[in-house]
Amino acid sequence: MKYAKIGGQAVIEGVMMRYGNDYAVTVRKPDGTLEVKKDRYESLVSRLHLTHIPILRGVFAFIDSLVLGISTLTFSASFYDDEESPDKDSQKKGESTGEKVLMGVTVALSVVIAVGLFMILPFFISGLFGRVTESSWLLGIIEGLVRVILFMAYILLISRMKDIQRVFMYHGAEHKSINCIEHGAQLTPENAMKYSRFHRRCGTSFLFIVIFLSIVFFILFFQIFPVEHMILKVIFRILLVPVIAGVAYEVIQWAGRSECRFASVISRPGMALQKLTTREPDLSMIEAAIASIEAIYDWRAFQREELAGDGADSDGQAGAQA
Repeated sequence: MKYAKIGGQAVIEGVMMRYGNDYAVTVRKPDGTLEVKKDRYESLVSRLHLTHIPILRGVFAFIDSLVLGISTLTFSASFYDDEESPDKDSQKKGESTGEKVLMGVTVALSVVIAVGLFMILPFFISGLFGRVTESSWLLGIIEGLVRVILFMAYILLISRMKDIQRVFMYHGAEHKSINCIEHGAQLTPENAMKYSRFHRRCGTSFLFIVIFLSIVFFILFFQIFPVEHMILKVIFRILLVPVIAGVAYEVIQWAGRSECRFASVISRPGMALQKLTTREPDLSMIEAAIASIEAIYDWRAFQREELAGDGADSDGQAGAQA
């Protein structure tokens, strides 16, 4: 298995795939046909020349994924609005200044809500146990456990929504298609269906690693730099979030490329969590994922250059249960 350097996400009735600064989003429209949109997104990582700067590149890569993710989700949802399908001419002209501002506000608001819900709220809840113990270590562990419980509860809650279950099926289609390429099989819906719906570089795994690292970072930081004031404790937690996200990015990228036992151990909890955030897709969903891949990525060239002589099975059997 080789690292294909392609990733993506599920959208409403479709899949977005990204390779470098190129991306394609494919949506299964209400009439059953596929709409493929190919475009370029000049990432902050590229514009700021951060490609080779560890941790910092992860912070901005996370922002890039949020911006592009919300943009493609909005595009896919537009086909299922009560209004008519989006004006294709206006799409070709690109986003207006107002739309870009709105996108920026949406991303910022998403980050604020996420930080508040999963980073700050657990701190205040754990503070209620301050009457029982004064141990900062124990309170830090309680805070971490509350954070994990809130995260799991959130995943379980949204997974019960019918529309989200469809998105999770497309999420599975995204993973199966990438696994099919990386194991050297011909990329067809039938071949991809044989592969796992789990993948080490998944955003779900990234979020789990962020949650786990936050426990370690917060406990160690406040042991080394004791802070008494409540407001400062909150401020330092907020300031540490980008650092944690940057480290988590490096971990998930390394684990996605490595075949060593330690990488497998690190990946296991996130892969287990993907049982909640992915579902088994049908062939039509994998067709959408493949359409996005083939719009921007030459998977045949990748297999010729990277997998030649590795014993990959072109019929799609090797590693089908990875």
